[in-house]
Amino acid sequence: MSEPDRASAVFSLDLSDDVVQMRDWLHEFAASVIRPAAAEWDEREEMPWPVLEEAAKVGLYSLDFYAQQYLEGSGLGIPVAFEELFWGDAGIGLALAGSSLAAVAVVANGTPEQVGEWCPQMFGGPGDVKLGAFCSSEPEAGSDVGAIRTRAVYDAAADEWVLNGVKTWATNGGIANVHVVVASVDPSLRSRGQASFIVPPGTAGLSMGQKFRKHGIRASHTAEVVLSDVRVPGRCVVGGRERLEERLARIREGGRGGEQAAMKTFEASRPGVAAMAVGVARAAVEYAAEYSRTRVQFGRPIGQNQGVAFMLADMAASVDAARLLTWRAAWMARQGKPFTCAEGSMSKLVAGETAVRVTEQAIQILGGNGYTRDYPVERWHRDAKIFTIFEGTSEIQRMIVGRAVTGLDVR
Repeated sequence: MSEPDRASAVFSLDLSDDVVQMRDWLHEFAASVIRPAAAEWDEREEMPWPVLEEAAKVGLYSLDFYAQQYLEGSGLGIPVAFEELFWGDAGIGLALAGSSLAAVAVVANGTPEQVGEWCPQMFGGPGDVKLGAFCSSEPEAGSDVGAIRTRAVYDAAADEWVLNGVKTWATNGGIANVHVVVASVDPSLRSRGQASFIVPPGTAGLSMGQKFRKHGIRASHTAEVVLSDVRVPGRCVVGGRERLEERLARIREGGRGGEQAAMKTFEASRPGVAAMAVGVARAAVEYAAEYSRTRVQFGRPIGQNQGVAFMLADMAASVDAARLLTWRAAWMARQGKPFTCAEGSMSKLVAGETAVRVTEQAIQILGGNGYTRDYPVERWHRDAKIFTIFEGTSEIQRMIVGRAVTGLDVR
């Protein structure tokens, strides 16, 4: 076989049978359990515990499920799963997926012992559902992760780390069983002097501050986390104290310190977040298309009008494009290929912007109906906006992509 023939034989966009079965199973759960509950929990602005319990019963809300998808060979397990969950509802979807970000922070940077001890405690099981929370942002440190003020000081006599500071915008913050907190060990090194710390369940000094009432994703709990002389065992620094000390010594001597903990977590999660946005966008396209087939004006379905059909065509094409960028980034990450052209940031940027645009277009197609809470597109539009803000704003993603494109230090 010639080289061109061999290359064409290898390339495929077909999902494996296991991923297809998982996708179909999740779609059924999203359609039968998540969607019927979505409007209620959006109005209540509360954690949808009954849905989490149902998900735990069927094995969806579990460390085992997320581990299987993260380790799936093509890298597409998580993007496919998140697209289906968020097709069901973004708020409930984030309630189901929120603990996985804390788990990723430990898996991406931690020791095998830390993964084995703490990740199961972020999920629990049927009848004993638990939560994890990843705490990075602060009131004065959102996009500027280097400005984090939360301090971690090592008490050698007690072999404990003492944490003080305030975190904000934390999914599951204050109500989680396990918190993973990004803190500064050496403020003079800014982001390079930071590390992540595991705060075990029931640790004294950790409390919930303000709970935020949000524009969208209202079924997901978001709050401040206050750390006041929080003491955690020395072994709770993610990756281990020895590795941290080696990294800091290398940096102080002018060497490279490797990837910063919070940034490594965000980079690993970007294709997954992009897939969430794709799920919301796809839901809006499907709903608007069905509405255009059944809504009759001037004696014919509105979908026969070019103004509506062309809008739907652009919407469908942009969702597919966002999905393909997402799959590419997820596949590259799983194969260990570096994002040399900022492929992870591209996926989140395009998917987030697409979700906002197509949900707004869906409202336009539904007209006055779309502007009411009697139809889900209004909620999806509110939900979509978060994907241009959290885990790296669209502006930050553009900056990262811009640096890759120009080779310059874009600021």
